[in-house]
Amino acid sequence: MIDTHTHLYDSQFDADREAVMTRALQAGVSRMLLPNIDASTVSPMLALCRRYEGVCHPMLGLHPTSVDATFGQQTEYLAQHLNDSRIAAIGETGIDLYRDRQYVGEQIEAFRIHIGWAKQYRLPLVIHCRNAYREITEEIKREQDGTLTGVFHCFPGDVQQAGEVTAMGFMLGIGGVVTYKNADMARVVQCIDIHHILIETDAPYLPPVPHRGKRNESTYLYHIVQAIAALKSMPEEEVIRYTTANAMRTFPKIANNNITDNK
Repeated sequence: MIDTHTHLYDSQFDADREAVMTRALQAGVSRMLLPNIDASTVSPMLALCRRYEGVCHPMLGLHPTSVDATFGQQTEYLAQHLNDSRIAAIGETGIDLYRDRQYVGEQIEAFRIHIGWAKQYRLPLVIHCRNAYREITEEIKREQDGTLTGVFHCFPGDVQQAGEVTAMGFMLGIGGVVTYKNADMARVVQCIDIHHILIETDAPYLPPVPHRGKRNESTYLYHIVQAIAALKSMPEEEVIRYTTANAMRTFPKIANNNITDNK
C-alpha cells in the first residue's frame, strides 16, 4: 500500500515516530508521501525522508491556511528547494475558504505560483480544496496545457465534481472520511472508476473508523482499503493493486526510487 498523504514529521509523532513507522511497514505500507505545510516544516520533513530514504518521499508547497500577507517570503524560501531531486510533487497547495476569506487574493496568487512550479519542474500537484472548488478548478482549467496532473487530496466534492476533476487529469485522494457514516465520499467511490483513486491517511488527522477521535497514522490505511473494497464490491487485494499502480503513475519519482533497508 502507498499512503499518498501523511504528515509524519508532525510534532504529534515526536514521542513515538519510530514505532509508528515500524507499525506502518509491518502493516504493508511500502511508501509514504509527505506534504509540506510551510517554511518551518521543510527541514523536519526532509530529515525524515533522509532517515527513511526510498520509503518517505517529500513534497514541497505552502498550505493555503498558512498563506497571509507575507506569503511571498515563504514561497521564495520554498523555491530554493525545488532543485532537490527528491521532491516528488508540489504541495500541499490550494485554496481554503472554510473559515474566512481575508486572504483569498493571496491564496489564489500563491496557488498560481505552485501551478507554475508544477509546470516548470514537471511535477504533480497535491491540492487542498475546502469551500473553494470553483476557485481552484477555474485556475486549473485556465492553466491546463496537458501537463498538469496530480490529486485533489481528501476529495471534498460530489459525484459530478469528481467527474470534472478526473476529466481535468487529476486523481481523487480518498482517506478516512470514506469510513464515516453518511459520508458523501462513499457515493463518489461507488461511482468513480478505481483507476482514478488514490488512498491516503492525512495522518495525524481524519482517522478512519474504528479509530475516529484518535491520532491517525499510516497503519490505518488498510481500513480505507476495506471501505473502498466494500463500496466497489471488489477484493481488498485488487484495491491495493490498483491504487498502488495509480500512485506510481501519478508520482513517477516514487516509482523510480528503490526501497532501502532503514533499520
